[in-house]
Amino acid sequence: MGGQGNVIESALAGLNRAADVAVGWASSPAAWSQFALLAVAYLVARLIARRLTVWLDRMLAPKADALGYFATARRFVLMLLPLLLPLIAYALTAGGESVTRTMFGSGEVIAFGKRVFLFLAARALVSQVLTDPFLRLLGKYVLIPLAALYALGVLDDVTLRLDQTRVELGNIQFSALALARGLIAGSLLFWLGAWSNRQSASYIKAQQELRPATRELAVKAAEIVIYGAAFLLLMSIMGIDLTAIAVLGGALGVGIGLGLQQIAANFISGIILLVEGQTTVGDYVQLDGGEAGTIVKMTARACVLETFDGKWIVVPNEHFITTRVINFSDQGSANRYEAAFSVSYDTDINRVPEIINAAVGALPFVLKHPDGPDCELAGFGESAVDFVVEYWVNGIDDGKNKYKSPVLFAIWNALKAEGIEMPYPQRVVHVKQAPVA
Repeated sequence: MGGQGNVIESALAGLNRAADVAVGWASSPAAWSQFALLAVAYLVARLIARRLTVWLDRMLAPKADALGYFATARRFVLMLLPLLLPLIAYALTAGGESVTRTMFGSGEVIAFGKRVFLFLAARALVSQVLTDPFLRLLGKYVLIPLAALYALGVLDDVTLRLDQTRVELGNIQFSALALARGLIAGSLLFWLGAWSNRQSASYIKAQQELRPATRELAVKAAEIVIYGAAFLLLMSIMGIDLTAIAVLGGALGVGIGLGLQQIAANFISGIILLVEGQTTVGDYVQLDGGEAGTIVKMTARACVLETFDGKWIVVPNEHFITTRVINFSDQGSANRYEAAFSVSYDTDINRVPEIINAAVGALPFVLKHPDGPDCELAGFGESAVDFVVEYWVNGIDDGKNKYKSPVLFAIWNALKAEGIEMPYPQRVVHVKQAPVA
């Protein structure tokens, strides 16, 4: 509380000094002359900014449908046009400050005006240029107050008081200035890290010549590098010794060894999956546990499978390493399936393969390569002769692609057209009569 009181007292003292200076300026002819020069500088800056804005808008405005880095850069420059007026006024004032000090022997008013123009530039930046909600919030509550304190000439006093005020967090002590600087820098760094991560992820995912697994690995690696660099830079800004990070890393290693084995195993398994590329996003897989679906997302901890009925199954990465996984999409998309059927014992079974192969091969989704339909004798059942027909399709027989049902329809229609019977189960019952006495 004492530290906060010192800061408030310092700010009030600075405001009192500013009020005394303002009263002195009001009674000084030299000060009024400098005010007149400031007004002239503002009017000249307004005239220059107006003409320069029209010229730049005409020269730089890209077409509405223009894309690419050059068009983006031109749009970014046009966004900064509201800063022209205060910045030109600041430049004119700064250029004439030395002349003013030579003519009037003092330049406090012209220096104050220069700081005011800088405050107006900060205000225009926040209100008219920045569009991101976080940056506008940071500018509203950090940049504009700092610019206002600088314009009033009390920023150095407030900074000194904050540096002398100590904040205790357990056994660690910080100055209030270092803590505020760390909070501001941390929020800005991690916002910049999130933006950089989104941009890098979009760029990497657009590289279609890379395998999906390689793209996912590159995205994860870029994310780790960006946030790691932001964290280390923040520690340096706050003045924290990085040897403390080594101690924290050792404690984290002990924690992993004692209770986080599964998390570490899943994380390492995820890296192995991304590096090997045997399983990637878009593959249809089936695990030993019965889980089956299309991989729609791969994270550092688990893979997300989407079943044909829209359910999502979260499978830990370790299961893909330690158990057997059937990947229907790896090494090409052609898959072989089979359909079983039976015919009567009265049938000439030598005709059946030719009939069924022709009927199934006529279906548009059945492939001729790597092999056409193959009808084979499967066995002799109790009531019928069993056959099975094998066929290749370019896809997976799941909820989206139902191949087996059209194949069975084709078998039924072909057998009916040839007069071949698909019998019901048959049983022979022998009734024995008791001998007559």
